[in-house]
Amino acid sequence: MEERIDFDVIIVGGSYAGLSAAMALGRSLRHVLIIDSGYPCNRQTPHSHNFISHDGEKPSVIAEKARSQVMAYPTVRFYDGLAVYGKRTDTGYEIGTQGGQTFGAKKLLFATGIKDIMPDITGFQECWGISVIHCPYCHGYEYRGKKTAIMANGERAFHIASLVHNLTDNVTILTRGKADFNTDQIDRLEKHNIQIIETDVVKIAHEQGYVNQVVFRGGSNIHFDAVYAALPFEQHSDIPAKLGCELTDLGHIKVDMSQKTSIEGIFACGDSSSMMRSVAYAVATGNIAGAMINHQLTEEMF
Repeated sequence: MEERIDFDVIIVGGSYAGLSAAMALGRSLRHVLIIDSGYPCNRQTPHSHNFISHDGEKPSVIAEKARSQVMAYPTVRFYDGLAVYGKRTDTGYEIGTQGGQTFGAKKLLFATGIKDIMPDITGFQECWGISVIHCPYCHGYEYRGKKTAIMANGERAFHIASLVHNLTDNVTILTRGKADFNTDQIDRLEKHNIQIIETDVVKIAHEQGYVNQVVFRGGSNIHFDAVYAALPFEQHSDIPAKLGCELTDLGHIKVDMSQKTSIEGIFACGDSSSMMRSVAYAVATGNIAGAMINHQLTEEMF
């Protein structure tokens, strides 16, 4: 076991949210360590959208540019590896990595994101983030006017349909089982000619991640250009929960307006703490978290 190295702040997660927080802290001369395993949730997405000044860029290009700018600050260090445990200490917290290194800090920030749980549908994972998508704001414009499916049920499907109908009038909901809509929702879906198909989906036929057909149980199929999917998820890291951080009913890390968790000295930002999944939102919450951590450190030291 290597000797522990101490910092003011450890940021677990080095994508957009974590890097944004690190910049705010680095510019305030805080000694910061970013720990990142290099496994972002949008790694398959070919282009990032709805982030002003970076619209249409490849996500990895944005992240690499951000990392190079953040690492220009000498008080920020980057550790390529996986954080596997965290514990409370007399001076703050300790984080241990898969490689056996341990680090200490007065404050922790989790920007670890979430992990989507893929359904057992052939071809689904290969299309995820490319033509099987989660967000009309991130991807909808590129599939405007296209034949579009929504793989969801109930309130979630109805909400997505209301947004997607503004982008295309060719929408079908695939509930993969008995539809769960109230009478008013059924009437409104029918009003907009949105068909509901209850047959289970077994395969998404595609070419290099771009949907050709959705194949149903029994062998029938329909051509679609894009499929919106509402997936269950879990936290990408279980360390916050093990440290006692409260989760919301949906499974996000519960934070206040300052990105503080329910545990003193621990903050969270980005996808792990909000259902708003976008690069712009991750950057914004990271910036807030960095400023609020610096504020807390200042109050304790001044």
